Amino acid sequence: MFGYRVPAPDEAMLISGGRRGLGGAPFRVVTGHGKFVLPVFRKVRFLTLSMCEAEVTETCVTRQGIALHVRAVIAFKVGNDSESIINAGQRFLSDQEQMSVLTGRIFAGHLRAIIGSMTVEEIVTERQKLAAEVLDTSKTEMAKIGLIVDSLQIQSIDDGDTGYIDAMSAPHKAAIQRQAQIAQAQANQAAAEAEQDAARKQAEYARQTAVVKAEYSAQVDRAQAEAAQAGPLAQAHAQQEVLAAQTELAQRQAKLRQQQLVAEIVKPAEAEAERVRIIAIADAERMKIQAAAAASHDRVALDRMLIDQLPQIVKEAAGGLAGANVNVLNGADGLGEIAAGLVAQGLTILDSVRNNLNGGSGLKPADSPEQANGRLELQGPAAPERRTGEQK
Repeated sequence: MFGYRVPAPDEAMLISGGRRGLGGAPFRVVTGHGKFVLPVFRKVRFLTLSMCEAEVTETCVTRQGIALHVRAVIAFKVGNDSESIINAGQRFLSDQEQMSVLTGRIFAGHLRAIIGSMTVEEIVTERQKLAAEVLDTSKTEMAKIGLIVDSLQIQSIDDGDTGYIDAMSAPHKAAIQRQAQIAQAQANQAAAEAEQDAARKQAEYARQTAVVKAEYSAQVDRAQAEAAQAGPLAQAHAQQEVLAAQTELAQRQAKLRQQQLVAEIVKPAEAEAERVRIIAIADAERMKIQAAAAASHDRVALDRMLIDQLPQIVKEAAGGLAGANVNVLNGADGLGEIAAGLVAQGLTILDSVRNNLNGGSGLKPADSPEQANGRLELQGPAAPERRTGEQK
C-alpha cells in the first residue's frame, strides 16, 4: 500500500521527520509492525538487529613480560530495546559495518589489559576465566553504543619463538607420553591376553569339535556294527528259541515217559510188594496164632498130665510122712489140715511147672517127682504144727 512501510523481523525501522522520538531522539523506532509514512515529509531508514561477528588478533604481553599472540572471536548485535536501537542508530545507521570494526577494537584493548595482569599458566589453563573478565569489563562500553555481546571465544594463544608454552607443557607432555606408553603397554598386554584367550578358546573349541566328531564317528561305527550284526543276532535268537522249544518238548516227553514207567513198572511193583508184605504179615500172624494155639495145647496137655500125676505126687509125699513121728492135733480136723496142705503143695508144684513152660523160674525139666518131693515144704497158715516124739 502506498506510504505503508513494514520492517523485517531482524530490522528496526527508523522514521525521521515530524514528531521527535523517545527521549528527544531525532527519529521514531518501529519494530515488529508496519506504519504509514508520508512521503516527502517523512524519511525511513532500517537498522539491522541480526547477529554480527568481530574477529580480534592481538599481541599481548603477560605479567611475566612474555608476548602472546591471541586470536578471539566476538558475537554481538544491537539490543532489542528502543534505547539500544537509538544509541546504535545514531552511531552506525549511516555505516553499519563500523559496528564490527569498533567492537573489535574495544575488545582488543580490554584483552590486552586483562592478559597483562595474568601469567602464561593462568591464561593457558583458564581461558574461560579470561573470556569472562573481558566480557565483564567491556559490557558497559558496549551498552553505551547500543550493542550487546552474546559470546567471546578465544581461539588460539601462541608465544611465537619463545618456546615458553612448549617448555611449560614439557612435563605434562612427558607425563602424558608416559601415560600413553603405559596405556599402550596395557593395551598391548590386554591385546596379547585377548589373543591368548582367543587362542585358548579356539583350541578348546577345536578339541570339543574333535571330541564330538570322534563320538559321532564312534556312534556311527557302533550303529553300523549293530546293523551288520542284526541279521546273525536275529537268526541266532530264532535258533535259540527253537532249541528252547525243542528242549521244553524233550523235557515234557521225558516227564511223560517217566509217568508212563511209573504207571507201567513202579506202580505194579509197589502193588506186588504190598501184596507180598500183606501176605507175609498174614502168614506171620497165622504162624503166631498157630504157635499160640500150639503153646496153649501144650499147657492143656501138661496140666492134664500134672493133674493125672497129682495123686501120685500126693501119695509120694504121704509116703514120706509115714515114717515120721507126727502128733496130730485137733483130731480129725488136724488130719484134714495136713491133707489140705499136701494138696496145696501139689497145686504149687503144678503152678511151678506151668511157669517153667511159660518161660518163668521154678522146677527145671530135669527135676523128677522124687527130687521135687525132697524139696517139698509145708507152707501156709493151715500147715499143721509138727513135733518129733510127741503125741497129744
